[in-house]
Amino acid sequence: TSLSTILYPIEMLFNSLTFFIFLVVVFTLYWFVFNRSLKIQNALLLVASYTFYGWWDYRFLLLILASSLLDYYIGLKLAHTKSKHKRKFLLGLSLFFNLGLLVYFKYVNFFIESWLQAWETLGVQLNIASVQVILPVGISFYTFQTLSYTLDIYRGQLKPTSRFFRFATYVAFFPQLVAGPIERATHLLPQFNKKRYFDFNFAQTGISLIVWGLFKKVVVADNCAFFVNRIFADSAGHSTPELILGAVLFGFQIYGDFSGYSDIAIGVARLFGFDLMTNFRFPYFSKSIPEFWRRWHISLSTWFRDYLYIPLGGSRGSKRMKIRNIFVIFLISGLWHGANWTFVIWGAIHALFYLPTIFRGPIIKRPKHNGISRSDIPSILFTFSIVMLAWVFFRADNLEHAFIYLKHTMRFDALNLLAFIGSAKLTLFTGIVVFSISVMLLTEYKAYKKNWKEVQLNYFGTLFIFLLIFIFGVFKNPNDFIYFQF
Repeated sequence: TSLSTILYPIEMLFNSLTFFIFLVVVFTLYWFVFNRSLKIQNALLLVASYTFYGWWDYRFLLLILASSLLDYYIGLKLAHTKSKHKRKFLLGLSLFFNLGLLVYFKYVNFFIESWLQAWETLGVQLNIASVQVILPVGISFYTFQTLSYTLDIYRGQLKPTSRFFRFATYVAFFPQLVAGPIERATHLLPQFNKKRYFDFNFAQTGISLIVWGLFKKVVVADNCAFFVNRIFADSAGHSTPELILGAVLFGFQIYGDFSGYSDIAIGVARLFGFDLMTNFRFPYFSKSIPEFWRRWHISLSTWFRDYLYIPLGGSRGSKRMKIRNIFVIFLISGLWHGANWTFVIWGAIHALFYLPTIFRGPIIKRPKHNGISRSDIPSILFTFSIVMLAWVFFRADNLEHAFIYLKHTMRFDALNLLAFIGSAKLTLFTGIVVFSISVMLLTEYKAYKKNWKEVQLNYFGTLFIFLLIFIFGVFKNPNDFIYFQF
């Protein structure tokens, strides 16, 4: 047992003592030692970012450096090349290298195992060993970030930077390096070129976001994980209500975990004078799957929209083409998360329930009220149910596990859910989970009702949430952020 995730001394997690010390040191040097020189401030951020990333595995620093060097020079070449063939070659080189890295590190085992299974179904046994490849932390995020830079230059939407170290800092910027938000060069890169001054109010919003993100991670997500891990580990041994509870709690776990990371990342960036894009806008209040994707992992969904969906034709063309484009986007989105057919099914479920938008057309109504009315509740519950169904596949180890889990939810047995959540061992965690989810939903509903892009805590609210973190999130074993594996 560790003192806490916050005091966990080994890994460079946002919820660790190691990161807290790292942050204090970098913050102090940044604002009190090197505050007169923009060049040295940027150099410090680059060293800090490479230190942060190298803390996980220093060997993979070569990958992020190689990706940065390649796209930096390709960007310069694209700006000075008029030939369409040469420009396409340069863009293809960037795509081949960056996507090649992703394919190798994320999918080589998946392809080999799928190939072997296909032959086994035909009765042929092939003796080919799988390649055990270690997945570099954050490769899916910084690869998309460098690709957006090259693509925007190719399209004429961005001029390349002539300063390599600023570009390298943009790629490796430590607050959002390993799990996003996936920033665009058009938004983040210019911020490295401007003199930054400490803004107390801006920093205060950053601190409140850090505290709020830690609450969602160490109180909501990690305590939900206590139930989720038990239920998913033995789906055949649990009753229908327990399995439904497991799916719902995983929905809150992954939301608290991932959006919590994004909140902390945005908050930490603000301490250094940077503004990162909003990555989540209260998605569980969505009234449809399309709205859910306008509120969930916004940096990824907009990336696919701008660089894949629209180039494929978007919403133009025939209905058949529109259906194709939606399925392509969601299936690739599923595979982006990992090399497992469960992610493909997860994406397909979302694509399927996105289709009514095509046949009915987008339904955009200006609400006559703020917040949620009674008439909205059925739509919100239906959307939430579909998302929870898809989360079962996302969380399952494989397709067999997912189908067994769903099969047992249809048993409608009479085992007592109250006996499960009220047992002596689980009573404390039950109370913590119910209370923490209630606090999260009520706080986010206030922000949703006011149409804020993020939760805004005042001094009292920040102190209150910090006390909840200390009381309910401290004395337990640490958990990594879920999206580190992607």
